[in-house]
Amino acid sequence: MSVAQELIKSQPARKKIKRTPYLLILPGVVWLFLFFLFPLSTLLATSLQKPAGLSPDDGFLPAFKISNYSDALIEYYPQFFRGFLYAGIATVFCLLLAYPIAYYMAFKARKYRNLMLVLIVAPFFASFLLRTNAWKTILSGDGLVVGFLNFLNLLPQERILNTSLAVIAGLTYNFLPFMILPLYTSLEKIDPRLIEAAGDLYSPPSQRFWKVVWPLSLPGVISGTLLTFIPASGDYINAELLGSIKDKMIGNVIQSQFIDLRDYPTASALSFTFMAIILVIIYLYIRRAGTDDLV
Repeated sequence: MSVAQELIKSQPARKKIKRTPYLLILPGVVWLFLFFLFPLSTLLATSLQKPAGLSPDDGFLPAFKISNYSDALIEYYPQFFRGFLYAGIATVFCLLLAYPIAYYMAFKARKYRNLMLVLIVAPFFASFLLRTNAWKTILSGDGLVVGFLNFLNLLPQERILNTSLAVIAGLTYNFLPFMILPLYTSLEKIDPRLIEAAGDLYSPPSQRFWKVVWPLSLPGVISGTLLTFIPASGDYINAELLGSIKDKMIGNVIQSQFIDLRDYPTASALSFTFMAIILVIIYLYIRRAGTDDLV
């Protein structure tokens, strides 16, 4: 058989091999289209609709009403700000609490490591709503926490429930595992010999941490803060159950517009605006943190 005949015979096989990667990703592409791109385009179209009458029961008509976005932002910008503020504070608290836990698990826990992982993941087996409701009992006026803090005169209002403090505490508790697990994964990958080498070079413990451990754990810090901040900023359950009317976040407004008021264009405009702001924050945060490879 000549060389030309061998090349002609191998061409169908090569084409088949080239088609294989596209066939493998086809189910994922279809899934993303059906459950991401299509709903997102529907949400965008809904956000531009106009009312068909004076009541939401009259329905809405297709339109290109850009003013839905400006009106929603002007009216609900305090809830946007409050949502990002509460989520940011909760993310900082989660980082401060999670880093020592993750560090201990990665370098000190040894035989207790698996037990600690189970204890961290165990709350996920209970409903998010149920766990948040439990905090209503923990932070109630006649509970041990409030009683102890009032004994020390640390609560100006003599209560925690129905305050911003309760909302932030609930967000911190519910999203703490999202911070611990990425940090633990990142810290576990650090070679202990690097820390030992820094010690051999007469580096004090604090310098070993800031010069060796902290830079190498930054991917976990970035991932953990994003996994905490993004869902916390859009959460509405904690503010609904633990806060007051003054503590409503943007998630509460979107939920109310969709379900209670049935003002679908406003709710869609708020949702789309929220997603856009989140994307901008993520981009700027990652660029500022110097981890462009995560984008």
